Amino acid sequence: MAAVFIYLVVSAVLSGALAYDPDLLQDICVANPSSDIKVNGFACKSEANISASDFAFEGLAKPGIINSSVGSVVTTANVEKIPGLNTLGISLARLDYAPGGLNPPHTHPRATEIVFVLEGELDVGFITTANKLISKTIKKGETFVFPRGLVHFQMNNGDKAAAALAAFNSQLPGTQSIALTLFTATPAVPDDVLTKAFQVGTKEINKIKDKLAPKKS
Repeated sequence: MAAVFIYLVVSAVLSGALAYDPDLLQDICVANPSSDIKVNGFACKSEANISASDFAFEGLAKPGIINSSVGSVVTTANVEKIPGLNTLGISLARLDYAPGGLNPPHTHPRATEIVFVLEGELDVGFITTANKLISKTIKKGETFVFPRGLVHFQMNNGDKAAAALAAFNSQLPGTQSIALTLFTATPAVPDDVLTKAFQVGTKEINKIKDKLAPKKS
């Protein structure tokens, strides 16, 4: 069933790739991340240096290791992991959740996302620009769509681990976690902006910053 889902998603996003990532003008353009040439995407490798490994990735085969405070981990399969995706306008990710685990509210500025539940069940939802929450519980074998750019989340509502696949119509969707973006930005967002936005005092803002700050090894 997962293979059928991936086939359908890839077919659908390829047909709509023009709306987001630029269309390709050649058969392949394997990314060359080390190039000094700046383009909207990545410069192409010489075809003489291309191999099958540029189009393959094994990182989604096994559950990711969950060691975050929110109880989830995302394993991406985008152009940074699969150079052959450059100019093709698609990517995938694997989402693994501990019992009660949350993929916190976030956005993908460059892609619409569709998730397919592999195991367990998830409470999912997105918020429109009219501030309306669209939410649902989805189970193994079911899918849900998050429109491009809208804030969304997923949460494992069960007492067992859960997993899902996500597909995007962008080679590099980008992710902005709302909490991390606001409270761990560098340079920092001014405290007076945050206190006014959230209608709390500086003490509360600093508590949140301390909890979200990267742990020192």
